[in-house]
This record gives sequence, C-alpha cells and structure tokens, in this order.
Amino acid sequence: MRHLERHLGRRSARQDTRAPRTRFLGLAFLPLLLGLLFFAASLTPSLIPRPWVLQGILAGLVTAIGYAIGQFSHAVWQGLELPNLPARGIRTLCLLLAVPVLGMLIWTLIHAVEWQNSTRVRFEMEPLEAFSTFGILGVAAAVFVVCYLLGWAAQWLFDWIRHRLYRIMPMRTANVLGLVLAALIVFVITRDGVVQSGFDLADESYAAAQDLFADAPPAPTHPRLAGGPDSLIDWAAMGQPGRNFILDGPDAKAISAFSGRDAKDPIRVYVGRAQDDSPQVRAELALKELQRLGAFDREVLIVASPTGTGWLDPGGHEPLEFMHDGDVATVAVQYSYLQSPLALIFETQSGLDQATATMRTIYAYWTTLPPESRPRFYMHGISLGAWSSMYSFNVYRVLNDPIDGALWTGPPFPSAQWNMAVAARNPDSPYVLPEVGSGQLVRFASQYGGVDRSPGPWGSMRVAFLQHASDAIVFYEPASLWRAPEWMKEPRAADVSPKIRFIPVVTQLQLALDMALALGVPGGYGHNYIARDYIDPWVAVTDPDGWNTDASTRLKAWCGQEWGQGCRKE
Repeated sequence: MRHLERHLGRRSARQDTRAPRTRFLGLAFLPLLLGLLFFAASLTPSLIPRPWVLQGILAGLVTAIGYAIGQFSHAVWQGLELPNLPARGIRTLCLLLAVPVLGMLIWTLIHAVEWQNSTRVRFEMEPLEAFSTFGILGVAAAVFVVCYLLGWAAQWLFDWIRHRLYRIMPMRTANVLGLVLAALIVFVITRDGVVQSGFDLADESYAAAQDLFADAPPAPTHPRLAGGPDSLIDWAAMGQPGRNFILDGPDAKAISAFSGRDAKDPIRVYVGRAQDDSPQVRAELALKELQRLGAFDREVLIVASPTGTGWLDPGGHEPLEFMHDGDVATVAVQYSYLQSPLALIFETQSGLDQATATMRTIYAYWTTLPPESRPRFYMHGISLGAWSSMYSFNVYRVLNDPIDGALWTGPPFPSAQWNMAVAARNPDSPYVLPEVGSGQLVRFASQYGGVDRSPGPWGSMRVAFLQHASDAIVFYEPASLWRAPEWMKEPRAADVSPKIRFIPVVTQLQLALDMALALGVPGGYGHNYIARDYIDPWVAVTDPDGWNTDASTRLKAWCGQEWGQGCRKE
C-alpha cells in the first residue's frame, strides 16, 4: 500500500511539472514580470539619496525577491492542485501583463533622476544631471544572477532531500520535512559559517586596528588626564577612540577664548574594553578615576555610552563643556570594538551589561553625596550608545533620588524608552517630532529646533531626544514589509521627500539600505548629527547659568559644521 502511495505521489509530481509555463531566457515569465515590477518600484525615493551603484544593487535584490515570490506563488498554486490555464491562455496573459509592466519600468527609469533630486535638494546636495540607467541595469542584472544561483542551490538542496525522503514516507510529508530540513541547513550554514566568520574577522580587525596605536600617541604627562601619571587606567588598553576622547577635548584656554570668562579644564574619563573582561570591574575603575580627578566637585556630571566601536561624538560633548565654562566631568566605558550595526546584532547584551554596570555604579556613589553639593547628573548617548544608555536608565531605581536628565541622540528604532515616549505623544503632534503632555519630562528636537514647542515648564528631571526625520536608523519599522510606517501617514518633514510612497516589500528594503547609508550624507541630515544640532537640546536640558539665545548663536558659529567635529580650539 505504501509503495503504491509513493508511486502515485511521484506520478502526481511529474504531472505538476507539465503545467504550461512561458519562459524567457530560461526564467519563468510571470514571476519575471513581478520581479520587474519590483525593480521599477525600487527606483522611487526613500529617506536617503542613493548612488547609482547602490541603486543597482537594491534593484537587483528586489527583482530577485519579486521573482522568488512569483515562483513560490506558482508552487503553492500547483500544490493546491488548482486548475491551470491552457498554454495559449498563459501566453495571452503574459502578453497582456508585459505591456503595462514594461511601460511602468520605462516610466520609472525616466523619473529616477527627478526622484533622487527631490531628496538631494533637501540635504543641500548638488542635484544629479543624470542617473546612469545602463549602469543600474548592469549592476541589477549581476545581482539578480547571483541571487538566482543561490536560489537554485537552495532548490537543489530541497529536491535532493525530499527525493530521498520519498523512499520512506508519503510525498506531502516528505515535501514538508524536506523544506524544513533545507531551511535549517541554510540557516545553520549562514549563521555559524558565513555570518560568524565575518563577525570574527570584523572583531579581530577592529581590535587589531586599535592595537596598532597602542604606543602612539604617547601617554599624557599631565596628571589631570585619564591615562596620565598616577592614573588608574591603562593608556594602551584605552584604544584609539578613548585616547582621542581624552586628548582632543577643549581646555580652559580654548573655552575662555569663547566665553571671555575664567574656565576650568573639563574632566574626561574613559575605560577601554581591553582594560578588563568584566563590565563591573571596568565600571568600578571608572568611578575610582572620577574620584581621583575630583569629578564629583564639578557642576555637571555626564555618564555617556559610546557607540559600538567605543567612539564618542565630539559634537555632542564639546558644546556642553563650552556652555558650562569647562565645569563638566564626562565618563564613558567601552564594551565592543565593532561598528554599531554589528555590535547591535552580535554584542547586544555586552553593550547593555556595560551601560547598566556603569550607570548603577556611578549613580550609587552619587546618591551618597550631599544633594546641595554634588554635581548635576545627566546621561547621554548617540545611536547604539543612546540605546544602551536608555536601557541602563531604571526609573524604579532612581525614583526616590532622580537624576537631573538625559539627552539621547539618534535612538535606534528598537529603543524601548524612545518607543514608549513616542507612543505617549499628544494625538495632534507629528510622529517624527512628538509632543508629550505639556513637556515637563520629555521633549523632542530635530535640526530645525522643536525643544521649546511645549507650552509648560520643565519638571525637576529633563529628558530630550534629538532626531532627524530623515534618519532611517530611528524611523525604520520592521512592519514596513507589509504596511506603511507611521511617519508615511503624515505630511513629510522638511528633510524628507514628499514623493516617497509606501510599496510592500520594496519599502522595507529601501529603508534597510537607508540605514546603511545614513551616515554618508551632509551634516545635519540622516544619522549625521553635528555640533550645532546638540546646542539647543543641551541648553534646554542643563540650563547653563547666564546663557541666552545670543550665546547659542555664537556657539553654533564657533563649532564645526560636519559630522565628528567638535568646537574650534583657539
């Protein structure tokens, strides 16, 4: 009986393959049309302008996905044993569909330059005179072929497994189990092979890159600097991002040149990842170094969380030091060597553990100090640093003795604190720049301002989010695979093209590419936050003594206008 069932199953499978299909260059024609429709949709604008090479990569990828969806739909149709059109009917249907699809493709290619320029002009970039159509087509074709070959390999693996399973089980069961096993094999190879090898290589590369500078520049000789004489921190273990943070900040002379008042040398403490394997040990060492340098006698204390590589944005720290005449102490502890996207995927917990250990350790000591004489306590982070800093903020731990506030910049879309704040926005406020209640606790700002929009006064604790509407790292939504993101349902912000439209599947991939390109744009847009963006939020959060609008205007002119720049030193 089982032998007969297997025989009938194989016969049924052979009959399925005889369903009429029209092909072009060996490709199933109807799935190919769907792929070309996806290709056309990929040319529409998104948050970040795209060079033609990356546009070609995106187009090839979405074409392959569209083709795969078409092939999968055909397989489901055949699996359900639904009726097929005759061969002549299939050819007629292909012809009827090919005309509008090709017309749509040509129309989008003609308008591609206009769409890209609608984004570039908002980023203060030079408009494109032409968008390399042939280049896009060539790159897209190459990417499609690679994806097709990978799909063919996966299909071969599935067929190889299920044909062997036919010998011991019914066809339907073998097909399902074969699909599961093939998917599992691909997942394991990808995760434990390709991805893990890439992660290990990246981790070693970034670690090695920092070690190359272990002896240069030489350790500071001034005792007020972390890593210098009598310091508890190993200068060589600090890594290049930490050494830059310690050495490149403004001194009292530079600050006085701006303010015309007496100033102090800011205190900066940085503990490198190589200092110790334990996040708690690194946090305790940071606290001891703060105590050694007299940080708790300063006016302002900043607990900062670095990005994945350990980098701290000079534009986020130097304006604050100018505002408060250098009477600021800032501490940060490194947890990874990886770029933030890799650290977010592979070292998520290490960043959260380090931020939590640092915050808990320093906050616990701060609460033992007399409230009237201890420094004001603030938290800060950009990108992945903002995410880990928010995670370390435990409202139940600080409720009885709250900190003074926080500024979180470019918070990644999974950030729980950011999502809760946005969800609590007033119904009439925009998603990309919300208002929450009367603004006593939380306010949002962009490069166009906004932190002063709330009608009410600040409360005792002040929290600000700095974000650009064009920053896909903030406004990416996983659900954009099948539904429009919230920000697409509202009038577009000033730095977002009004020509953006939601397209299922395609929008998801466009936003994913936008995240990868979010730093490669002019300062003040995308994920590229610059010093002038920070000034108004820091003024609102820390309320410097004697500060006014004219001082903010002068400081904006004093500070750098590009990503990674701080304020000029005189």
